Amino acid sequence: MTTITGKDNSHHEKISIIIVTLNAAADLQKCLDSIYAQRYPAIEIILMDGLSTDGTVDILKANNNRIACWKSEKDSGIYQAMNKALDYVTGDWVYFLGADDVLYDDFSTLAFMLKDHGIIYYANVNYQGQKYRGEVTAYQHAKGAVCHQAMIYPKEVFVDEHLRFDPKYKISADHVLNMQAWRKFRFVYHDLTLAFFNDTGVSTQYLDGAFERDKKKLIFKYHGFVTGMRYMIRLWKERNKPQNYKKIKPTND
Repeated sequence: MTTITGKDNSHHEKISIIIVTLNAAADLQKCLDSIYAQRYPAIEIILMDGLSTDGTVDILKANNNRIACWKSEKDSGIYQAMNKALDYVTGDWVYFLGADDVLYDDFSTLAFMLKDHGIIYYANVNYQGQKYRGEVTAYQHAKGAVCHQAMIYPKEVFVDEHLRFDPKYKISADHVLNMQAWRKFRFVYHDLTLAFFNDTGVSTQYLDGAFERDKKKLIFKYHGFVTGMRYMIRLWKERNKPQNYKKIKPTND
């Protein structure tokens, strides 16, 4: 069942929206309502809950007829839950949304533009009141992630290439997956803002130690030698730049 009922979706490819929850009762209904409000008619919601105890499951039950699939069971973290959700996707496109995020109408605008399954379409999110982060080059992408709430993936990323989130990376597994996809798919940017991205999560408060240790190796592997060397030169310059010093006004003494 799609989340948008009463609309003709027979001529549109389905988008599977994956949401992962843990004690998200304060925000989840607003998130779901923003999906229901979309103009794009062919949407399904796949939701994985990590045994919430705060009323989240009651909200899921209340929305049962508009959610294609939901489960509440123990998991080891957000990325394992996302991987489990991917096994239930029936859509042609895949999108990941946080339970405390809100979709904007631009999501539908981009959804109607989807056509090439060799492309990962990406746009922007509203982050801390500003549009984030615009179009990125290979080098910019290697250095820092594109927010996954700004990206719509063709199912082929997960079906044909069998890409999954590596739970070794507790915070940056989505960036590593995008680095892997960069070699196989074109990334095409549209100047739209898809969602309000709530920045209170763990990814905005901590660094991923495993990712920081592997970052150079991953850049060389997935973005190539030229980008890798450019990144290494940047690191060298940062390590060797002069220390800040205070200028002293000359005197006649």
